[in-house]
Amino acid sequence: MSDTGVSRFRAWWAQRPPAAGAVVMATAIVSVGLLVTGYEVLSRIAFAVACAFWLGLAADFAVRLLRDRRRWLTEAGTPGALTATAATAVLGTRFSAAGWQTVAEALLAAAAVLWPGLLVRVVRNWQGRMPGTVFLGCVATQSVAVLAATIAGAEAAAWLAHTALVLFWFGLVLYGFALARFEWRQLIIGAGDHWIVGGALAVSALAGSKLIAADSARLYLWNSDDRGVLRAVTVALLVLDVAWCVVLVAAEVAWPRPHFDVRRWSTVFPLGMTAATMLSVGTAVDVSWLRTPGEVVLWIAVAAWLVVAAGTVRLYLAATSGVTSTGPR
Repeated sequence: MSDTGVSRFRAWWAQRPPAAGAVVMATAIVSVGLLVTGYEVLSRIAFAVACAFWLGLAADFAVRLLRDRRRWLTEAGTPGALTATAATAVLGTRFSAAGWQTVAEALLAAAAVLWPGLLVRVVRNWQGRMPGTVFLGCVATQSVAVLAATIAGAEAAAWLAHTALVLFWFGLVLYGFALARFEWRQLIIGAGDHWIVGGALAVSALAGSKLIAADSARLYLWNSDDRGVLRAVTVALLVLDVAWCVVLVAAEVAWPRPHFDVRRWSTVFPLGMTAATMLSVGTAVDVSWLRTPGEVVLWIAVAAWLVVAAGTVRLYLAATSGVTSTGPR
């Protein structure tokens, strides 16, 4: 890349929205789904892309924190900032699935450090009639719960599973508060991030399935009553997620949004998360037929990923060719 190309890329990258972590979230969860369904090569490609984006965003996060503290503090108070926590945790879940538990544990530690500070700053700025990003508080919390429960099962760490359980219930509380502040008109006018209303339920159900799967004769985490409650709540969350997906698809058909928007990455993530959740819940509660719809939704998520990735490339080419981007911050 020429010096001019590098300069243009830096200028474009500097204008990225705080919610850019949705790219990592969407790509990493699609990678997890592809791995579970046996498409290992495609999964590794998506995994590499997610890692590359995460490294770039992490470096930019650190540079802004050290060199542009005012801008960092401003962006840290927006809901999109919580994608930093969620992206780190979802990527860590992919590392854990690959058997790289040390890396997964390091990412869990990073996500755990980021989560409370960002959550408090964001929640303080909550208002009425908010877009779909208001649900990122739930998504970030449940993403950490998913990673903690996944590592707990792999490493037989009971304390980590119990911590994940606390996060799981707290995440559901955050969902309730976010739902009270969600602007329902976003179903008509939303540019993509309105899909998080369903994605938050999907990641919550995934957390529940990971908590169920983490139990074993060695750990004996939950008694029969606890397991029954977890199972019932997890299945209910998945059903609600699927119901939301139907509503969201119907809204897209009734009120088409043909213009591309970078917030469409927040549409890909719920699709990929719903697919991964179906596959995980099916295994955790022994409902084998969920694998088929899970794979169908997974390929829909892959197709959506390709479409949104192409749109992002076109947006980049337009921006670096001297066309001013009017995309959301």
